[in-house]
This record gives sequence, structure tokens and C-alpha cells, in this order.
Amino acid sequence: MAKSVLNAPHFQSESAAFAFVEARLWPNGPVCPHCKETARIGRLNGKTTRPGLHKCYACGKPFTVRMGTNFESSHLPLHLWLQVIHLFCCSKKGIATRQIQRMLNCSMKTAWFLGHRIRLAMDPGTATPMGGAGKTVEADDMELGRSPKTKRPPRSQRPKNVRVLSLIERGGPIRSMVIDHRGIGGLFYSQFDRESRLVTDSAPVFKYQAAQHEAVDHSKYEWARGDVHTNTLEGFFSIFKRGLIGVYQHIDAKHFDRYLAEFDFRMNTRAKLGINDSQRTDLALQGVKGKRLTYETTEKGTQARTA
Repeated sequence: MAKSVLNAPHFQSESAAFAFVEARLWPNGPVCPHCKETARIGRLNGKTTRPGLHKCYACGKPFTVRMGTNFESSHLPLHLWLQVIHLFCCSKKGIATRQIQRMLNCSMKTAWFLGHRIRLAMDPGTATPMGGAGKTVEADDMELGRSPKTKRPPRSQRPKNVRVLSLIERGGPIRSMVIDHRGIGGLFYSQFDRESRLVTDSAPVFKYQAAQHEAVDHSKYEWARGDVHTNTLEGFFSIFKRGLIGVYQHIDAKHFDRYLAEFDFRMNTRAKLGINDSQRTDLALQGVKGKRLTYETTEKGTQARTA
């Protein structure tokens, strides 16, 4: 008999939602965000006490599992947070702000801000160079601009196209970054382990960047030569573009990194790697720890604060 995933208790009840989040963020029991105490902590269960409230008897301060995470200072009930996180994780091409607004019956600002905080949770942050000895890494770039069918504004008013560089380990993770005015070279060098085998198209910028480099020449209609191809990244770019065109429709350049983090996260936790929607949601939930994003920093496109 069919049964909706969203009928689970933690999607419907606030107390169940707190228990669900606490079990994942506090696997060894409550931790005070103020003094890091783990022993002298009690749960407050008064009739007027809000769900999930604890008190630390070392420093005397109350707290919930929301504190020190992306949930902090949010007025949205935690079970609604979990619903939207799950929808982000199971929607291959993303979910629109307007759709979240209609589902939660909230303002567009609330839905937009909620989406960005979830994308921040999906962002792993800093990472080591990709690849290594014995590993194969694909690298490719794409440029996102207006469709030839779109009416173009005067030349002086045309925004610059956004360029993206992506690297993926064969059978492993992907990492995508916005290319700034400095170009691909330095960005690629900082993210790539030169001991890897590098597979690219025939773009000259990738030459002499690895101990072993092989390329396909798309200008000669060569798409694959054995295991030398960039088809994995071409498929990822196709999904990203379908999400941009069909779901999000427009992304401001200053927020592009967060949208790339969202699509990277789903690619890195794809079903082919043995991860289902519920497991993907649990992994996204782990990403809320130690991260804060305020509406002001989101609107300006500035860096989020890490606790």
C-alpha cells in the first residue's frame, strides 16, 4: 500500500522533529553550545516550555539543538524545515522559491531565505585538491548566457555571462566553482592534484597541468575514445541547465556558488553511489552544524559566518 514519505512523524510533529534532529546532531547526547558541557544537562518539560529546550547546569543557560546551526533564530517550525530539506534532496533539478512559498503558506522572502540556508548546509566548504595517484579526474567548463531566441538588451546593459569550472573523480565526488576575472588557470591548479590522470576536451588551458593528460577533440566530432571522454560532466551540466531553465529560471551571479553547491551535493550523493533520498537528507542535515546565514548577508551575496 502506498504511503507518503512526508507522513513520517518528524515531518508532522514539532516534538518528533526535535527528537529526529537531536539524534543526528547529538549522537552522544546533548552538548551545551555555550560552554560545551555534556554531563550536567537536563531537559525542561514544563507545560509552557517550548519543544526541545534544555538547560546546562554548568553555565546556567538554556539552549536547543537549533543553536549553533543554520536553524538558529529561525521562526519557521523545525518540522517544516525538515520537509523542505527533504524536498531539496529528492528533487533532481531543485525546487523553486515560489513552490516552497505555496507549500508552506509563507512569504516569498521566507521561502527564498530558507532555500539559501539549505544550500549553505549542502556546501562542504573548503576541501583538498581532487584526485591523486592512480585516480582519473574529468575537467570541463561551461558558459551560461542568454538564449539566441531571447531579445537582447543594448550592449552597454548586457550582463556578463557566468562561467563555471567543474572537476569530477571517476566514480567519486564532483566540485564546481564560478570562474572569476582571473580565469581558469589558477582556480584549476588550486583544486587539482597533479599526480592524477586528467581527462578533458581539447581546450588549451588544460594542457601541461597533469602528469598524464588525455583529451578528446569535440571540434572533430570526437566525443569518446575508450574511457577518454567528458560525458560525465556533460551530463551534470545538462541537469544543471535544466534546473536553471525549468525551475529557477534566473540566478543572480552573486548567488551562483550556492546553487552549484546544491547540484554538486545531489550529484555527490546520487543513487548510483547507493544513497537514497532519506540518507541524502540525513547527510544534508549534518551540514547545518556550525553554519549561520543571515538575511542581510544572503541578500548582499557576502560570505556566511561559520560558528
